[in-house]
This record gives sequence, structure tokens and C-alpha cells, in this order.
Amino acid sequence: MAKQNVAEQFVDILARAGVKRLYGVVGDSLNPVVDAIRRNPAIDWIHVRHEETAAFAAGAEAQITGSLAACAGSCGPGNLHLINGLYDAHRSMAPVLALASHIPSSEIGLGYFQETHPELLFQECSHYNEMISNPEQMPRLLQTAIQHAIGRGGVSVVSMPGDVASKPAPEKSIEHALVTARPTVRPGDDEIDKLCRMVDEAKRVTLFCGSGTAGAHAEVMEFAEKIKSPVGHALRGKEWIQYDNPYDVGMSGLLGYGAAYEATNECDLLVLLGTDFPYNAFLPDDVKIVQVDVRPEHLGRRSKLDLAVWGDVRETLRCLTPRVQPKSDRKFLDRMLKKHANALEGVVKAYTRKVEKHVPIHPEYVASVLDEMADEDAVFTVDTGMNNVWAARYLTPNGKRRVIGSFSHGSMANALPQAIGAQFTDLNRQVVAMSGDGGFSMLMGDFLTLVQYDLPVKVVLFNNSSLGMVELEMLVAGLPSYGTTNKNPDFAAIARAAGAYGVRVEKPKQLQSALKDAFKYKGPALVDVVTDPNALSIPPKISADMVTGFALSASKIVLDGGVGRMLQMARSNLRNVPRP
Repeated sequence: MAKQNVAEQFVDILARAGVKRLYGVVGDSLNPVVDAIRRNPAIDWIHVRHEETAAFAAGAEAQITGSLAACAGSCGPGNLHLINGLYDAHRSMAPVLALASHIPSSEIGLGYFQETHPELLFQECSHYNEMISNPEQMPRLLQTAIQHAIGRGGVSVVSMPGDVASKPAPEKSIEHALVTARPTVRPGDDEIDKLCRMVDEAKRVTLFCGSGTAGAHAEVMEFAEKIKSPVGHALRGKEWIQYDNPYDVGMSGLLGYGAAYEATNECDLLVLLGTDFPYNAFLPDDVKIVQVDVRPEHLGRRSKLDLAVWGDVRETLRCLTPRVQPKSDRKFLDRMLKKHANALEGVVKAYTRKVEKHVPIHPEYVASVLDEMADEDAVFTVDTGMNNVWAARYLTPNGKRRVIGSFSHGSMANALPQAIGAQFTDLNRQVVAMSGDGGFSMLMGDFLTLVQYDLPVKVVLFNNSSLGMVELEMLVAGLPSYGTTNKNPDFAAIARAAGAYGVRVEKPKQLQSALKDAFKYKGPALVDVVTDPNALSIPPKISADMVTGFALSASKIVLDGGVGRMLQMARSNLRNVPRP
């Protein structure tokens, strides 16, 4: 039996850690690893057109599966292209292992062709970032990198010179046991007792939920029912907590809607569950606040806390709910539910009036129709910008759908590459990329990756020929818009030329049939929808602090926008409010 080299051993360890694919662009120093993948049936090499796409795709795969995903870049410029997607994965707590291939080990530090220093470049977007300098070091170092990525939730970067990858692996290498899943974290009894007392003493409690409530829907609902609490959420908490929620009062923040702002500011006790909500201007400064988070470094970095609880949301509530005293007074909850429904009733007119005749097409209308026509278990990937608004207000969660975006890092061009990673996890599941024309054109080359692998991703392009979010930022600052207009081609024609399905929609009456045909098509498809560039949005509550430097705050010059089927949900929840 032929002796393994380091690259082959590297690939074997990734396979044992559950990695199914390695996304990247092949080249020079990376060649030994790619050749090892060619000969290993357990892992596929996914050839993308840009390494940034590779990192975004790996991050999306990790978010869908909850398992380790991987990407790679060749030395210097190759692995440098990974960095933006790795920042996004790291800030999304997606377990990703990145291989940064390196120049020949004998040339490091001598200004060699394409030389960079990966151990410095990736420091801020990783939990672990080290270089393999000899074969004996590799197995333990890779194991450590894998355990950092999975255990801490985020990115690990391993750099390896191409000549080291080609060397013989150690004859007596040890097969290490690998960590492939994260444990749950239970708070101590003292913290549970303190939290219990605070909940019992408060007359009005509000729960505000983030992505840390994933897998804890039942526990949050049971707790909210026992203490008669309204439940609001951040954008990343929407998919986990909004569905089947009779206590829902909407979303707070600059993309917010409904009564979440009032509920968080008019309570006696605000309980932050699994959220690292970044906009502290929306959080109260005269209310007691408790934060529950599995990452202790997140506790208290947004607001002053009266109690910090280090723990998994589900385990914390399982300990807490049986101990708290049930509350019978629903006055606060019912008042917030009514405010929520009234707030949603007040904004629907902005997009319902003569919508089927409005040209250019209302993007709100596009999002609403898309929400109704998409599969019950669809995965939506959402570009940063105005598409975040339409996703937040129109996509209806149901416990089966997923919504992935660059919600923490805020990068452009994320939707298409994230759709690639999401689709590879299940070729039979519907994946829809909600792309803006600015984001799509930035990494448009990887539309060819859809065609190359015949991935059935459906790209719904909100084409307003502008960088709408940036234009709004300029307006907020009192500046005339400049440099924000895109002179776009017929994107549908480009899709057809690439070998995919493409259709252009310029009138509202064409939209449903175009989406239906695209969804029926077996391969990749693009629906280029020409939308109104003047359709913008504002949060439900704003102040001078909130408008500074952020696009969605221009209250005096934009429409309110709509809220899709969330109004129906709010009306439904009102049926639970006792009549006087």
C-alpha cells in the first residue's frame, strides 16, 4: 500500500470530521490537496469562480447543517479572497475550516512571489489561526483547528505550504478522536434563582429573542405563556421564534415593525434570549435587563445588565420555567398585542393600493408573491440592503423554512454564493436567492457555478438599477445621491446565454407566471424583476441617535412599506385577547 502524503492525511481527517465538500479555486500551492480530494470518494471538490464565494458557500452550508464545512484558497491572492466570506461565517457563528495554502516553506519571510502572512491576515476573523510547518505537526494542529471551529462556533484557519502538503505523512500518525458537536451549557443554580426572583418581582416582562433561540421555540412559548409576556425578536431570531407564536409583537431595530419597540421599552423587566442585537439605541436605559447567552463574551456588551446568565437558552428555560410563579395579569401582553396589530394595519396601504398596475413594480409586492409561492421548506438567502427589509417584513417563517443572510457582517453580494452552499446540502430542496442588482453583479461570475453543477437555485433579482441602501444613507446625511446608479444589462438574457433559465419581468401581472415557470424549471433559473427604486423603508420608532450613519432611518423621505402575511398573524393572535 502506497504511503500517504500530508495532503492525503489532511483530507482524511476532514472527512472523519464530517466535511463533505471543499469549496475553492485550485492553484499551485493548493494542488496537492485538490489531487488528494480527487482520489478520496468521501469529499468533493467544488470549483467556484471566486474564493469569496467559496467562503460564503461554506458558511451557508454550516448554518444549514450545523456541521463543519470547509473552503480553501491557494497562496497569497487566492486565500486572501476568502477573507470577506470568512468574516461573515465567523460573525454568524458558523463552524468553518479554511485552508490557506502558502508559498514554499523555504521562502517564507523573503518577499517571495505572492507572499502574504495568513497567520496575521485572518487573525480577526477566526478563533484559531496557525501554520503547519512540518508533517509531524499536522494531525494535532488540524484537530485543534476543527475543535475550535465546532466548539466555539466560528472560523478556524490553517495555513500550509504546498511543499509541506507534498511531503510523506508520519508513519505512526495517531488517529485522534474528533469533536463534531457542541454541548449544551446550563447556568448555575445561583443564576437561575436570581433570574427567577427577578421574573417573579416584575409585573411586566418582555422577551426579546435572537438566533440563540434556535431549537428552543417550545421552551420560549411555554415560558411566555406562564409569565404572560410579549415576545419580540431581532432579524436573526425571526425564523426561530415568530411562527406559531401567539405572543408575537414583531421585530425591533432599524428594520423593525409592529410593537416590539414599545414592548421592550415599556416593561419592568426585559429578558434578552440568545441575541447579540447591535443597535443599543433601540434598547431601554431605564428598565431592568437580563441577558441569557451561550457566549459569555456577548453578555453586557450592548447594554448595562442587571443580571448576566451564561447558558444555552433552551437549557436555561428548562431550568427556569418550572420555578417561576405563574402570572395571571394579561393587561400588558394584551395591550402590546393590540398595538402590534394596529401598527401593522396602518402600513399595509403603502403597497396594496393599485399594486397590480404600478410600474416599476413595488419590491414589496414581489416579496409578498414570492413568500406565497415558495415551498414550505424553502431556504432563502438574502442580499444585504433593501432586500433585508423585504425579507424581514414579507417572508413568513413556519419552523421549516430557513432565512440566511449577512445579518451580522452586512456584506454585499452574499445571497448568490450562500445559495450555492445551501443547495449542495440538499439538491431536492428549494433554494431561493433574493438578490439585489448591486450584490448580484458584484459576484455574478459565480452564476456560472450554478450552471456548471446544474444546481437548481432560483435567483429572484430585485433590479432597481441603484444601490438603494447607500442612496438612503446619503439622503440621511443631507447629501445628494452620487455614484449610486447602476447601468444594468438584461440579466435574464445573460442567464440564458450562460445556459440557465432566464426571464425578465417589467409588469406586475407577469410576476406570478414568471416565478411559477422558474420554480418548475429543473436547473438554475433567474427572474429579473424591474422594481421601483423609490420604494424605501423606515423603522417604527426613530430618534436622532438612531438615524446617524444608517440607511434605514430617513423617516421624512420614505414610505412605510408593508408587512405581508404578518398582519394576518397579528389579527389571529388578537383572538386570544379576552374581550372586556
